[in-house]
Amino acid sequence: MSLKTNLEGRLRNTSLAKNHGLMPVFEAVVNSIHSIEEKGNESSGKITLQIEREMQTTLNFENKIFPKIIGFTVSDNGCGFNDINFKSFETLDSDHKMDKGCRGVGRLMWLKVFRVAEIESHFLNESDKLNIRQFRFDEKLGVHGESIQQATNTQTGTTIKLSGLDDSYREKIPTKGLTIATQLLEHILWYFVREGSAPKIFVLDDKEVIDLDNLYRDHMHESAFKDPIEIKNQIFELTHIKFRSSVGKKHQLALCAANRLVKEESIQGKIPGLYAKISDDKGEFSYTCYVSSDYLTKHVRSERTSFNIAEDIEDMLHEITLKDIREAVLARTKIYLNDVLTGNIKAGKKRVEDFIVTHAPRYRPIENYVPDDSLIVDPDKSDKDLELYLHALWYEVERQLVSDGHDIMQPQREEHAEEYKKRLSAYLQKAEDLKKSDLANYVSHRKVIIDLLQKSIERLDNGKYAREDMIHELIMPRQTHSGKVFLDSCNLWLIDERLAFHNYLASDKTLNSISITDSTSGKEPDLLGLQVFDNPILVNDQANFPLATITVIEIKRPMRNDMKEGEDKDPIDQALGYLERIRDGKVQTPAGRTIPSAQTIPGYCYVLCDLTPTMIKRCKNFNLTVTSDGMGYFGYNDNYKAYIEVISFDQLTKSARERNRAFFDKLGLPSN
Repeated sequence: MSLKTNLEGRLRNTSLAKNHGLMPVFEAVVNSIHSIEEKGNESSGKITLQIEREMQTTLNFENKIFPKIIGFTVSDNGCGFNDINFKSFETLDSDHKMDKGCRGVGRLMWLKVFRVAEIESHFLNESDKLNIRQFRFDEKLGVHGESIQQATNTQTGTTIKLSGLDDSYREKIPTKGLTIATQLLEHILWYFVREGSAPKIFVLDDKEVIDLDNLYRDHMHESAFKDPIEIKNQIFELTHIKFRSSVGKKHQLALCAANRLVKEESIQGKIPGLYAKISDDKGEFSYTCYVSSDYLTKHVRSERTSFNIAEDIEDMLHEITLKDIREAVLARTKIYLNDVLTGNIKAGKKRVEDFIVTHAPRYRPIENYVPDDSLIVDPDKSDKDLELYLHALWYEVERQLVSDGHDIMQPQREEHAEEYKKRLSAYLQKAEDLKKSDLANYVSHRKVIIDLLQKSIERLDNGKYAREDMIHELIMPRQTHSGKVFLDSCNLWLIDERLAFHNYLASDKTLNSISITDSTSGKEPDLLGLQVFDNPILVNDQANFPLATITVIEIKRPMRNDMKEGEDKDPIDQALGYLERIRDGKVQTPAGRTIPSAQTIPGYCYVLCDLTPTMIKRCKNFNLTVTSDGMGYFGYNDNYKAYIEVISFDQLTKSARERNRAFFDKLGLPSN
């Protein structure tokens, strides 16, 4: 089949991913290796890969200035394009060099990435005379411009110049010569680790010369470890390699065909203990397992970037799948890296255990309901990522519990009573463990809130203190009411546990916008709460109606010391003023029903602030009593029929910690 007749159609039907732009270049190097092998001069073989840049001035490597790459030139001292090789080049899907895994389509890849290939080759003709063959290869004309002349050189060899690099591929290829050389080494690594030797290969980037032999020695910790395995009567050759200078490279499984790298996939996290950073007694390394087999060579696709092998579906002939290969290789990898993995597994388990004990006790029950391997993580995983990971495990356990719950009450056919009883008991135990965990989660949430409150009242780096709105948000989100926020967003328990159970709560909303009053005032209390109790405190007996209490909470900035008489400056006066206006507005229930005796509804006024000198003076002016610990004031104002409590921020955090200490201790959480 003529290239000129079918070339454009074949190119349209040939796919090459944009991130595989160097594949045609590397394949040209592989062709050079084959040419040297065909000549039989492996020991003296030499290949150079020249990076062609837009400006061939001296590169400024220190400032990382790299002119745009426009092409590559590959030169070798192999057998050259003799008549047989040239005829094969002109023929698509040629079976020439089938024994080397060649599919006769490699040069199609050149034209997917480059505009034109220019070839100059010295070869021996049938009379053993040295000739030079020159020709061009592009999409429009195919192979054209061929000329043959008598050569003046003394040895055979070929130079292939690939020009006109497509911009869409250029964007995806690396710019540094060393990176390109490293990727080339990884692509042809099999030629270095196999029995025998590889030709001398150099990458040239202006004045920089990179010897792949040196790069290979730098990458390798030791000679490659060979490890043959059998999968469904097929032999696969594994080559385990530790890369030293490629630390940061992902641990990979590399599938090879006909001595070429075809497909790589990350195995990071697929083996317990195989984390991003692993090390042995000689330091950190990244791991790659190269897999080669006649089976892979037989099933490689023509573009040599994937295989015609099913992922996970076995047919009637029990063909090998990629899953079969992956599982067999990973099992052998565990053995090869056993010493490294054992220590990592221990560290990973400890990371999870310590995190659950000190930060997230709610996840403790899942230890009994997930595989042990699931609780082995990278010790360097952040708290955030670890919690997200454990939450995903938790969700799966909970999802399975819900699923089981729909089936558990229906005994299975022919199931004995004892078997059903055992199954039901296991289900109920699992459900009980999860419910205990919900309580642990709530207690952990409380500790976080207390810790945040402590941070919010401390002096900032600039010497100032946080505004009161920061503390306000911890206790209750601003500009909202209890009908619009989740209960978990309201942390009124910091002030008084009873406040956590309210019928209506408004935060920073004007009185005329609050449904429990008819007040027309535009004043904004920080927090306003309405509670309905069966046995209310400090109220007259109203047996025929659920009586209510009104709670007003005022919050001031930490260390504020400008309190003085007047509702604009005195937080106690402010709270009492709000209470009075609420009562004058004919207080109603959230359902809109008027509450009898609005003027006699007990009021509770809480002021959260620091006990600065001016604040202490205001407390004394209202005849409040100092608490026994000296961290607050309290008293009852008969004129307003209101209980008043001034709570310092230190007392607020101290009291909250003490009230929750028993829970923290039970869960192993530090109380300070």
